[in-house]
Amino acid sequence: MSLISTLFTGVSGLHSQSKAMEVIGDNIANVGTVGFKGSTPVFGDIFSTVLHNGSVTSQLGGGSQLAGVISVWDQGAIEHSANALDIAIDGNGFFVTSPPDSTAQFYTRNGQFRMNEKGKVQSITGEILKGFKYTNDVVGATMEDIDLAGVQSTPNPSTYFNLGTQLNAAATATSTFISPITLYNSVGTTVTLNITFTKQATGNKWGFSAIPSTGTLTEGASGTVSFDTKGQLSLVNGETAADHTFKLNFDDSVPPANELSLNWDLVDSAGKTHGKLTGFSAGSNNNSLVQDGYPTGTLLGLSVTNEGVILGLFNNGQTEKLNKIALADFLAPTGLNRAGNNKFTESSESGQPTIGVPDSGGLGNILGESLELSNVDIAAAFVTMIKTQQAYQASARLITTTDDLLSESVNLVR
Repeated sequence: MSLISTLFTGVSGLHSQSKAMEVIGDNIANVGTVGFKGSTPVFGDIFSTVLHNGSVTSQLGGGSQLAGVISVWDQGAIEHSANALDIAIDGNGFFVTSPPDSTAQFYTRNGQFRMNEKGKVQSITGEILKGFKYTNDVVGATMEDIDLAGVQSTPNPSTYFNLGTQLNAAATATSTFISPITLYNSVGTTVTLNITFTKQATGNKWGFSAIPSTGTLTEGASGTVSFDTKGQLSLVNGETAADHTFKLNFDDSVPPANELSLNWDLVDSAGKTHGKLTGFSAGSNNNSLVQDGYPTGTLLGLSVTNEGVILGLFNNGQTEKLNKIALADFLAPTGLNRAGNNKFTESSESGQPTIGVPDSGGLGNILGESLELSNVDIAAAFVTMIKTQQAYQASARLITTTDDLLSESVNLVR
């Protein structure tokens, strides 16, 4: 009976090593699969016989069996990508995705995402990436599909301007010089405020009057500026130099907009001229303009920060936060069920997912324009394959050797 048992021991070895070869083959086949995590087979021995002989207990092994397959969650190498929506997780965590119009959730380390025809960020296999939406620069608390369709940059009305203008101190009385100021109201309409400077008859003094291209000036439409003997601003409207305020009304404009209260920045915080408006004996010219307004803008491109924030780059020169990528983590990721195409689903062995954002609560960072490659070590896989091949051959030899021994036992009767 012991020799017959040895035959089955050899068979168990063949079966175990063939399963090991399947796992090794799967690892090698997925060396080029983005975000793939290799696996390791785990085997257990079989005890078939327990012999009791007085005080001595002898246990005879019956071979081996596959106890399970464990995923290896080592970090894969990071490769640069030219696509803004190729993203990698540096550390713990999984991207959360869902099929369109479904509440089912999948978890993946494959960060190859694209924008689909509806403007949603989806994986190559069609699942939608989950995240938290920004509204007025505040991130929401509800996880939802990342949707970039119809994203528009909100216009910002101008609140101040700083004009760099040189007015010719040697100009004759009644000489004029115009400084056009480009501004934006609350709906993003471009407003040109033309400020006309007129040289006064006495001293280095200029009067100014402002006319907007749209809207009506209700305050600050005119005034005067005076310069000292060094050509620096000394008086505004006949008093110590200070900022000047314009107020523009757009109730009758098309389209209407909120009132614009505009500060002409003439002096610094200490009440002293900052030297942008000068009155030297040189030709009049406009040399700079700084203002804080901008019109609405359309989306030109995207970028992703280490904190998982998807930034929109707009044609008005602005950058806005659009979404924050959600990440999930598990107490026992080795217990996740594989769902194919680099996707996993939760199981009773993995525990429930903990949802969070990158760089918080033990979750990793996000690397934009990057991909995490397979963590399979091809050299180690080939070494393991050679070892498995030798073990398989040894198990086969065990069967043939046992067959020879059984043949000798049969020949004893001859």
